[in-house]
Amino acid sequence: MSESPVPGQRADPDRPDPPDRPDRPDEQDEPGEADRTDRPDRVTVRSPVRPEASEACRYLCAGTHLDKRFRDTVINELYVHEERFAAPSFGIDAARVLAHALLARRLELRWALAILAVWVAALPLTGGEFLWIMLPSLLFTAVSRTRRRLRRVSPLPRALGTVLRWYVTLMLVAALLTMFPFWDEARQLGFGLLGLLLHPPAMLFSFVPWRELFAWIDWPDPLVPLYVPFLVIAVLVGLRQGGFARLMDGPLSAAHFPDPTVDPAEAVRDGRARRLLALVRREQHSPLAIYDSADPFRGAGEPYEPWTLTVELRPRAGHQPEPVDNRAALERVRPLVEALRTPSPHGSPRAAEVVRDRLRELEVDECVFLPPDGLRRREEAPYDAERFAVQRREAIEEGGEARRHFLRIRVGGWEGELMVTVYVRVHTQGGMLMLEVAPYVLLPVLREFRDADRTAHRYVHNSAFSKAVRALTRTPSSLAGSVVLLGGWSGSGWSVAVEGNRGALPEGPALAVRELGASDEASLFEWMDVRRYLQSIQERVGEGVKHALYDAGWQTAAFEQKIVNVSGGVYIESARNSAFGFGERSTAVTNNNTNRGTGNEQRRQ
Repeated sequence: MSESPVPGQRADPDRPDPPDRPDRPDEQDEPGEADRTDRPDRVTVRSPVRPEASEACRYLCAGTHLDKRFRDTVINELYVHEERFAAPSFGIDAARVLAHALLARRLELRWALAILAVWVAALPLTGGEFLWIMLPSLLFTAVSRTRRRLRRVSPLPRALGTVLRWYVTLMLVAALLTMFPFWDEARQLGFGLLGLLLHPPAMLFSFVPWRELFAWIDWPDPLVPLYVPFLVIAVLVGLRQGGFARLMDGPLSAAHFPDPTVDPAEAVRDGRARRLLALVRREQHSPLAIYDSADPFRGAGEPYEPWTLTVELRPRAGHQPEPVDNRAALERVRPLVEALRTPSPHGSPRAAEVVRDRLRELEVDECVFLPPDGLRRREEAPYDAERFAVQRREAIEEGGEARRHFLRIRVGGWEGELMVTVYVRVHTQGGMLMLEVAPYVLLPVLREFRDADRTAHRYVHNSAFSKAVRALTRTPSSLAGSVVLLGGWSGSGWSVAVEGNRGALPEGPALAVRELGASDEASLFEWMDVRRYLQSIQERVGEGVKHALYDAGWQTAAFEQKIVNVSGGVYIESARNSAFGFGERSTAVTNNNTNRGTGNEQRRQ
């Protein structure tokens, strides 16, 4: 007498549930039936935003004009160190960011040369009297920069820095008061204050023969008053500030940025720059990733609870199991993940078409990680389709250490600012199946860069008086700033000329442009999206592995018990920062201690 099955209970506890719909007691679906759907042919597949046209890319391009340190770091990584492969660029075009970094440096150099020329020409034109403006300006800039560096040290150096800054500020104000020949009271006050402020250092350095040191200089008679060159410099500073607003209103505006043909940064004449831009574009979005051993996943962001699972393969009762290879397991995972693109039924294809969930733009591909060892030049890397196919075919089953094959699943949200990437690797060895899942998250672009439109709008719509004040207050520091810019440009050119990077052996990327411009935090909405994407993807990955095991005749009941659905997501062992394993010889490994510098930390280094 046979036992009757319990209503609502599956006859086979190892059979995985279909992922698309709830169990039906009166209907037994084959594991592959859930993968088929009649709806996608009536609902168009939505493509993600083009990396070169994304908002994240636009903000990073604007950041090269706003942040000198960010600009210099991008140029150093992608232009000076041409022996380094470009890191994967998710949601952006790093080549376009580099093009804008080079454009920003060219523009800054032109302004720096013009401003420095006026500072130097002002000395003979004023009969040497402009030294009274130049020296306090240099001291003011030096003290201001030193004080910023003392913010993290003990209170005493900070206090001394504050006193020195006020001292130099008063000296600069006194020097500026001496510029007005038509205001005798101001000139007298300025000279008196200068004499008072210069008395202590004059006494301290009284042993220096100042007159003899400068006796050889024969200054001509003044041709212009002091305020004329100062005002000319202020005008140049103001025009330089307005240049960024003009860029944000033109090629970097949301309306024009998607069209690279109107972008002046793309009109590159430098042969070296053109060659390196082409290399970056060839490498950054390729399924082949040449990595640095210190950080193989550089470019993907920060790790988010990676986990590793080992499963002992046990035959299912009454079945002759078949071998499960890595390709078969991934082929079972892939269609389930791709099915996340399909909107839920909304009554009609038109209603489903309006769904804007970013999972509709989910991307799935296979990537191979290779070390740069053995390559003589970057151009030798197997990026072409034919050689990459060979690498992929060999890597998927070998389970090697240096060369690794992953199924790469990506979702971009918030106009490319939030990137979620999940790397999935399956390997069978010695009667065990090993599943590695490495989720990574790229947080939004730095707030300073995201506010570029507001910064430009505020400047354009500000009053003329406010613009004049901003220009005048920045004029004293323009001398040192111009010298620093010219020095940085010279240092970069010197590095290109003498370091021999072009002939050096290729290296993996030292940093990624997208990570460099990433913020340290995200909003609650963005974190909610991150968790939703990751939980949906990881649930489908687990379902795919279960289906692969079931199809091959292996047990899956214990596997199914280990994955629990909580609020529509997947929690392993229902614990954060954990992994899972089961069986006598099963192990569970967590990889949550991986820690890399955030974008802000890398930019400060």
